[in-house]
Amino acid sequence: MANNTVTKRKIDPFTTFVPFACILVLCAYFVFMPESSTNALEVIRSFLGDTMGSYYLVIGLGVFLLSLWLAYSDIGKITIGKPGEKPKFGFFSWGAMVFTCGLASDIIFYSFCEWIYYAEDPHVLGFGTMEEWAPTFPLYHWSLIPWSFYAVLAACFGFMLHVRGCHKQKYSEACRPILGKHTDGVLGKIIDVLAVVALIAGTATTFSIATPLMSSLLTDLFGLAGSKYVSIGILVVVCAIYTTSVMHGLKGINMLSKICMFLFASVLLYIFIFGGEARFSVETGITSLGNMVQNFIGLSTWTDAARTEAGFAQNWTIFYWAYWMVWCVAAPFFMGAVSRGRTVKQVIMGSYIFGTASTLISFIVIGNFGLGLKVHGKFDAIAQYHANGDDLYQTIIDIIHQLPWSWIFLIILMFTMFAFYATSFDSITMVASNYSYKNIESDETASPRMKLFWAIFLILLPIALIFSEGTMNNLQTVSIIAAFPIGIVIILIIASFIKDAKKYLATLDKK
Repeated sequence: MANNTVTKRKIDPFTTFVPFACILVLCAYFVFMPESSTNALEVIRSFLGDTMGSYYLVIGLGVFLLSLWLAYSDIGKITIGKPGEKPKFGFFSWGAMVFTCGLASDIIFYSFCEWIYYAEDPHVLGFGTMEEWAPTFPLYHWSLIPWSFYAVLAACFGFMLHVRGCHKQKYSEACRPILGKHTDGVLGKIIDVLAVVALIAGTATTFSIATPLMSSLLTDLFGLAGSKYVSIGILVVVCAIYTTSVMHGLKGINMLSKICMFLFASVLLYIFIFGGEARFSVETGITSLGNMVQNFIGLSTWTDAARTEAGFAQNWTIFYWAYWMVWCVAAPFFMGAVSRGRTVKQVIMGSYIFGTASTLISFIVIGNFGLGLKVHGKFDAIAQYHANGDDLYQTIIDIIHQLPWSWIFLIILMFTMFAFYATSFDSITMVASNYSYKNIESDETASPRMKLFWAIFLILLPIALIFSEGTMNNLQTVSIIAAFPIGIVIILIIASFIKDAKKYLATLDKK
């Protein structure tokens, strides 16, 4: 009883129950007023994603360039922990947790189909042939700039936790070197509430994008009637898996992340070996990487000011930067927590090496398989997409059926997607649970009750979005809205880290 009393006293009601109330209101709005909520989202998206779209692009390119400076400056030599301390986890264990905490099952969904979105887009075709540029943009949207958000903030949070030894695992605490006493006031509370709401928005977008694909897999494998209730059932099962994992702490998360990496490698190898498009995939991947590198600055600064390309930058690049920004509330926190013993440079460059490389391989192998089938006249996924009424989920199933023993692959893919969801959301649940306490040590974990609370809480908004039958545009808008204030906070966190790191280096020089 005494232990429970202590736990209750540590809970921060403002950052726990205020977001809870906000999300309940949003859930009710999406479920009971779907048409009105869709109209409201469109108005807000028009302002933030269109009128203010350059804001996201500037932050994205700025953080990437800053990540390189941080890694190779004196700050990059700082050890996340005590000077000379050895890494707590081996490179593979650490890399597996970094990759799987930062990406959920949406990586599978987009790897299969993103090139289809771009295949007929006028802006993409303006660069050259569909075969060269439809697979180039997915690599750009999922590599350097997105992972720079994670890499830099992981270093910031790792420094805060393991060097400064902060007792508060909150977004606002990372801003203390600049905000000072205001961190404990209203401004700090607002930052923390915005962070939690953004976290839930990001998880909702991810769940709502990829869960219908899992529903389609089950429908195809077992002949189930596809419905929103199947998707909700999948969410409940996923919730049970990641809740079980997070209850075992870092040990459970570490084990599940390794299982996920094994299953993911199995998916890639199956397609690469049996898909018949290995040579095409590799050569197209090399060409796409070359296209991306040669045009990187142009792609990162293109705003379509005259709006002549049907809002490509607003619908895709800006959405993706916003999507990754809202995930920055949890994933980098977890990455920083497991990075003890690594230098700032190792955290940043290791995130690029393991995270970016794994992501690129996914798109090169999975995406170019479907593209190769079309190019070689074996299966036209674009024509099938239109024949399916622009249903991407069914089109992905049709692409998979071009593989030999496709039912075996479907089973492997189903387990892989479950594993991706579980490994992403067990780490997010752990971070969100720790976020709910006023004070908590870097090596402490939340109570089982708090973990259970957040494990259930995280699936409420996705269920509401499924009931409202939200379109892809609605799902994108949720992230764009949530990311707008978070962008300002990210700038504050990075500036605070640089200020604090320079101060720390100065104290080391005096010793």
